[in-house]
Order: sequence, then structure tokens, then C-alpha cells
Amino acid sequence: MSDKIFDLIIIGCGPAGLSAAINARIRNLDLLLMGSDFSSPKLYKAEKINNYLGLPEISGLELKDKFLTHLKKLEVPIQEAKVDSIYPADDHYIIMARNKTYRSYKIILAPGISTAKLIQGEEDLVGSGVSYCATCDGPLYKGKNVAVVAYNPEGIEDAKFLAEITNQVYLIPQFELEAEANLPEISVIQEKPTAINLPDNSPVVELENQQLEVDGVFIYRDTTPADKLIYGLELNDNHIKVDHKLETNFAGIYAAGDCTGTPYQVAKAVAEGQLAALNAASQIRKEKNKLS
Repeated sequence: MSDKIFDLIIIGCGPAGLSAAINARIRNLDLLLMGSDFSSPKLYKAEKINNYLGLPEISGLELKDKFLTHLKKLEVPIQEAKVDSIYPADDHYIIMARNKTYRSYKIILAPGISTAKLIQGEEDLVGSGVSYCATCDGPLYKGKNVAVVAYNPEGIEDAKFLAEITNQVYLIPQFELEAEANLPEISVIQEKPTAINLPDNSPVVELENQQLEVDGVFIYRDTTPADKLIYGLELNDNHIKVDHKLETNFAGIYAAGDCTGTPYQVAKAVAEGQLAALNAASQIRKEKNKLS
């Protein structure tokens, strides 16, 4: 783990995250922007955007290019990585992204909205047999049997890692594996998972034609739901609950954009990204002044 602690880490590269990064950079914060799909498919696939002030009838792709040009001009540091989990630690937060660890005093969550449908029983078993991070929780299953439900190739890499420390790995890919995939120590089952149950304190994965009794289940999607990144995050329905400063129930963790609720509009996301960054900067400045 690096000893470096950032002032601010922003998670998500949609309009809210990019806006937060630009405003935090202008306020001279030591920041890092983390994400993988820059400016979000929902934006750059839009044929026309008619309600963004000053830019009538601009295409989503054109607006994306303007956002990224602004980002590059300010030399915003970017780490292309999918965040797996967030943990509180003393006066800061620890962020896990695959096999790397980052630390930050403040965080802005801007992951957008996950449209992935959860497996029946999945949500109830998070932390009790269901995990989204092999690096974080894999060692708990040393010598045991686990299932990996993978909606993207990332799950294959973590299945290989788990095969090194567990007794048996069952990989359940929800996409077509490449012909050259070499997985000699992993049992591949190409079926759809329909439910995850916990009949005798051990998860049972219900598949279309069979059941798998395992000790743990790891699930990999393109976007991890925000409340699964940090346990205890309060929601309003499917959105992150925030106050008027866009701060969540965790002190120093803010949220902005579609993840905080409707309307799902670019202008709203950009505005919330700015507000979250300014509030985080203000709090950081107050805390630094107290120490000086």
C-alpha cells in the first residue's frame, strides 16, 4: 500500500466526475480521477443534446470531446481502473482497485446508474458469501470452493487468482469465452445463474440445469453498484442519499450525477460535480488550517 494520501479521489468518468475533477484541479487539490469509460456511453452516443446552455444541438460525441479537451488542458491525473471497494481508515479512506490500493481524505462518487439486474438473492448475501473483489476477500476462502460469475473478462483474471489460493474455482461466464482461453485449473460452466441461496450457511448457486454448493461467490460486472463499494452507504430507493452539500452519510464522501437521482441530465451532472468538488475543497482547506 502506498503511503501517499490524496486530497481527493473521484470515482467515475462521466460528466459529473469530469466536472468534479476540473473544479478540484482549479482549486489546486492533490487529486486522482479513477474510471474506465470516459464521459459515459449514454452521453457520447446521444445524437443531439438541445438543453446544454450555450451549446444548442451539439452531439454527445462533440460534447464529450470538449470535456476531454478541457481535462487534458488542466492536466488532470487519470487512473484507468475499476474500483472494487472502499474502506474507512482513521482519518481517510482506502480504495481497492484490483491489486492496487489508493488512499484519500475525501472521495466523490460519480459512477452513474447501474442498469445491471442483480441475481435473485445476491443483494441479501453481500458480505455473507457474496463478494465483488477477489483481491479484498479472496484470502478468506483459502482452501475452499468458490464460484465466479463473470459478466466481463475481468472475472477471468480474478478466477485465475482465486485458483491459486482456493481448492476449486467454478467459472460461470455470461459472455462467450475466447477459443484460446487457457483455464486448466478452473471448471467452466456456461449456464445462466438464476439465484443464490444460503440454506446451511454456505451459498448455493442455482443454475439453469444444476446447483453448485460453494463457500463463496464472486460477481464481476462492468459497474459495481455504489452501495456495494462501501457497506453502509445510505440510499433513497436506488440512488445515493446526499445532503444539500452532496455529502453522503459517510463524512468526506460526496456523490454527484445520475447516482443521486433524477433528472438524468448532463447539465445536472456537471453542476453536481462542481458543487461536490467545491464543498470537498472547502472542507479540506478548513481541516488543513486547523493543523497549521
